Amino acid sequence: MAQKNRTLIASIGVEDTMTGLLLAGIGDIDSQQGPNFLNVDDKTDQQTIEKAFTSFTGRKDIAIILINQNIADRIRGILDAYKAPFPTVLEIPSKDHPYDPSKDSVLKRVQLLFGD
Repeated sequence: MAQKNRTLIASIGVEDTMTGLLLAGIGDIDSQQGPNFLNVDDKTDQQTIEKAFTSFTGRKDIAIILINQNIADRIRGILDAYKAPFPTVLEIPSKDHPYDPSKDSVLKRVQLLFGD
């Protein structure tokens, strides 16, 4: 499947982030592939987050995965090991956790490319 068929944005995030993104219209539920989002709270275990991330990275209709950075920290090993260009993974801040560029796996790869 060509990159042009990747039309969805997936998201793994806390309630405030998910509410905003779903109201913006990114939500999609396909009977074969399930939802393109995961709402994470304190009760969500690491395995559920890892399963959603792995599922999203394997889908051919997803172009971008947005993940709150504090949730990305919970699966940092898998995130750092992910090297595919599509879907692209972008770490975003949440209301209660500001963005920390030193943790961002994509930014780290860019810095390695440019020798920073």
